[in-house]
Amino acid sequence: MRSVVSLVFLSFFICLSPLLVNSLSPSLNDDVLGLIVFKADVKDPDGKLDSWNEDDDSPCNNWVGIKCNPRSNRVSDLVLDGFGLSGKLGRGLLQLRFLRKLSLANNNFTGRLSLNFAELSDLGVLDLSENGLSGEIASDFFSQCGSLRSVSLAKNRFSGPVPESLGSCSALASVNLSGNQFSGALPVGMWAMTGLRSLDLSDNMLDGIIPKGIEGLNNLRVINLRGNEFSGEVPYGIGNCMLLRSVDLSRNLFSGGLPTTMQKLSLCNNLALGSNELTWEVPEWIGEMRSLENLDLSENNFTGQLPVSLGKLQSLKILNVSNNALTGSLPESMSNCINLLAFDISHNAFSGGVPLWVFELGLQQVLFSGNRLSGSIHNALASSPENSQKKLVVLDVSGNVLSGSIPAALGNFGSLQLVNLSRNSLIGGVPSSIGQLKLLNFLDLGENGLNGSIPSEIGGLTSLEELRLEKNALGGNLPLSIGDCSSLASLYLAHNEITGPIPASLSKLSNLQAVDLSFNKLTGALPKQLANLVRLQLFNVSHNQLQGELPAGSFFNTIDPSSVSENPSLCGSAVKRTCSKVLPKPIVLNPNSTDDTTPTTVAPSFGRGKKILSISALIAIGAAAAIVIGVITITVLNLRVRSSMSRSAVALTFSGGDDFSKSPSTDGSSGKLVMFSGDPDFSTGAHALLNKDCELGRGGFGAVYRTMLKDGRSVAIKKLTVSSLVKSQEEFEREVKKLGKVHHSNLVALDGYYWTPSLQLIIYEFVSGGNLYKHLHEEGENYLLWNDRFNIILGAAKGLAHLHEMNVIHYNLKSSNILIDSNGEAKVADYGLARLLPMLDRYVLSSKIQSALGYMAPEFACKTVKITEKCDIYGFGILILEVVTGKRPVEYMEDDVVVLSDMVRGALEEGKVEECIDGRLQGKFPAEEVIPVMKLGLICTSQVPSNRPDMAEVVNILELIRCPSESQDELGDSS
Repeated sequence: MRSVVSLVFLSFFICLSPLLVNSLSPSLNDDVLGLIVFKADVKDPDGKLDSWNEDDDSPCNNWVGIKCNPRSNRVSDLVLDGFGLSGKLGRGLLQLRFLRKLSLANNNFTGRLSLNFAELSDLGVLDLSENGLSGEIASDFFSQCGSLRSVSLAKNRFSGPVPESLGSCSALASVNLSGNQFSGALPVGMWAMTGLRSLDLSDNMLDGIIPKGIEGLNNLRVINLRGNEFSGEVPYGIGNCMLLRSVDLSRNLFSGGLPTTMQKLSLCNNLALGSNELTWEVPEWIGEMRSLENLDLSENNFTGQLPVSLGKLQSLKILNVSNNALTGSLPESMSNCINLLAFDISHNAFSGGVPLWVFELGLQQVLFSGNRLSGSIHNALASSPENSQKKLVVLDVSGNVLSGSIPAALGNFGSLQLVNLSRNSLIGGVPSSIGQLKLLNFLDLGENGLNGSIPSEIGGLTSLEELRLEKNALGGNLPLSIGDCSSLASLYLAHNEITGPIPASLSKLSNLQAVDLSFNKLTGALPKQLANLVRLQLFNVSHNQLQGELPAGSFFNTIDPSSVSENPSLCGSAVKRTCSKVLPKPIVLNPNSTDDTTPTTVAPSFGRGKKILSISALIAIGAAAAIVIGVITITVLNLRVRSSMSRSAVALTFSGGDDFSKSPSTDGSSGKLVMFSGDPDFSTGAHALLNKDCELGRGGFGAVYRTMLKDGRSVAIKKLTVSSLVKSQEEFEREVKKLGKVHHSNLVALDGYYWTPSLQLIIYEFVSGGNLYKHLHEEGENYLLWNDRFNIILGAAKGLAHLHEMNVIHYNLKSSNILIDSNGEAKVADYGLARLLPMLDRYVLSSKIQSALGYMAPEFACKTVKITEKCDIYGFGILILEVVTGKRPVEYMEDDVVVLSDMVRGALEEGKVEECIDGRLQGKFPAEEVIPVMKLGLICTSQVPSNRPDMAEVVNILELIRCPSESQDELGDSS
């Protein structure tokens, strides 16, 4: 068997000269040698390449991922897609001289693309997509590409200009460079690649003007330039590429009108021009593009009316013209669009009534918010056929001037998941038929003129997560059946005329997070059972007529005084009003007793004599009372301690601190889904993504769900429950797009977002290995070896250092926000949420994020000290100590509270620091690494911010600790 040493020498010779290798070992198969050297450069955690045996004469028999030419018996295809491999792309690949297809997609390869694939003259397919490759690609990388037919470098981290030599690859049929950070103008030669059929450059930072000469790409079927900074007019010659099936120029800076030549694109089924600066009217000739299935003209500056010719588009499934300046009524001809599924005209200036045909076509989504539509929707809903009623999923006509009552026929649309009729002039009551909508998870009827009582049938909405009826004239009592809405998380009924008590059944809603019942006429006492709502973050009952004492519970003990103000008879510490207490009856001597020492109690007279007790009985009663009081006191203290421990032990795959919702703004766009890489592939609306069976957990800022895209990729979706803290859609989108450009292998990637005024979703990559908190503190998890712990600390440090380099403060660093991927690598999650929610102030961050207890820097308590990256460094120091000791930042004992940093610092001063190391390591750790790492944690937790190192320095120190050639004495002395 060839030794590993000989393999190293052979790989060295490969770098010098393949001829030399052949002359030294003529019997050694070049393909075997090249593949074994390639394997030596990669990590294979799942053992997918175990069948690659260096003793085999040929790889063509049973080597996984290998396909050979049967005539030459040489490797022709190397396909290792999704094998979970990592490492660098080594030079061993260059030995595969007859390779025709190289596909390493969906792995974890990193580093620069420095190999010269020109040596592989037969290469026809190159697919390195969905890895972590980075840096600039040499300008001459594609200089020898005569055989190359397809190249995909999508979803990596490449930067700089697109290589100039790519324009010389005249035989290329498919180019996909999407999802990178390429910048600058495209090579001029690309517009002369006459064989090109598919061009995807989406989601980069490319700019410049597309030349009129694009018509030279007359074989082009697909062009996707979405999410760049291309400017100028849409090129006139694009209409001469008559084989085009899909054109996506959205999210750029294109201006002017649409070129008339586009009407010649008779085969085009997807035309996406949204989020540009296009002007003029939507042209009448758009109806000549008879194959259109998706037409997106949203977020431009189009004016005038929708053309009547839209009725010719009988294949049309999705029409989005939202956020323009369109006027007039909807053309009746659109009733011919029999395949239409989603129709979005929101945020324009359309007028007139809602046409009957809208609900006759069997639409899944009707998004008409923010227009000037008037009249009643009664006839439109009542006249819809039964088969159409079963299809409608989203109905949003908010922000218009609709009048009349809400028709009972609304209850016939059994597939509805979202209904928003808010900010209109609707009158009458809430129809009882609303209880038939068993799939409904969002209902907003706020800011109308509704009256009457809330129907008891509301309890039938078992899927309802958010109910908004604020700013109406609703009266009567809150129905007891509200407690049957088992999924309810947000309840907004403020500014009505609701009377009577708050039903105790509200306490059954274990998912409840936000309740606003302010400005009503509620009476009676607050049910004590409300203290059991452990997820409650907002409970506003101000400006009512409630009385009695506030419930005793963790939330109500720290409730904002403004949330219970203007209730004259309400008492408790939050309203600074002492509750009157019933004192025990005094013990007096019985004047009729013959024993002067025998006491009795003054009891109310019911026609019977006083009850006389002996001194011994009274002493026994007093002792028993003292014991009971002591037991109750200890029980309450223990409950509070456990409650605090529960809060500090929250561990979700994507937790994000605690949120405190107020009434969200209803301004902004509705139903906007943006993915930073790839197509959204959500055909039934974003609400359908929030499948309760796929809920990963709930954090302070919202619940987290796992879902799978149509391309098979899993993502994690955080449903924010802090809508009121979002200042505006524009600011939200600006900040989330900034965060979407933050890329690092130790950061959880932000893939996109979804926006409506009342629902914001943040879409992250899914990380399968759970979070660090679970691995450290939960039973049943495999405990981490020291090497794993060190790598996690170092990886998290690198991710945090990159955030600071991009001027992003995490604010909420903790072990449950450090995720572990399938390779054991650390990924920092939930960064920058404070940037997404501009109204988060220091009070919210310091007083409300209870799940970050112990990680928060002391300067949060001082309003005169600026919050900087040093706060993250303090939290990172606590994280280091948590990883090394296996203990939580704050531990609650039976009669004591242990602060981790104080414990370690004290042990260090007493020379007992090794006693703090996690006992599960059982001495299997290098003291020369562990102790300096602990000292580094203490340095990071200095009370003075300026004494803490920055994260770049922390990374350097950790790398020096791991390197034995560097002295660590200096680090130890600095503590």
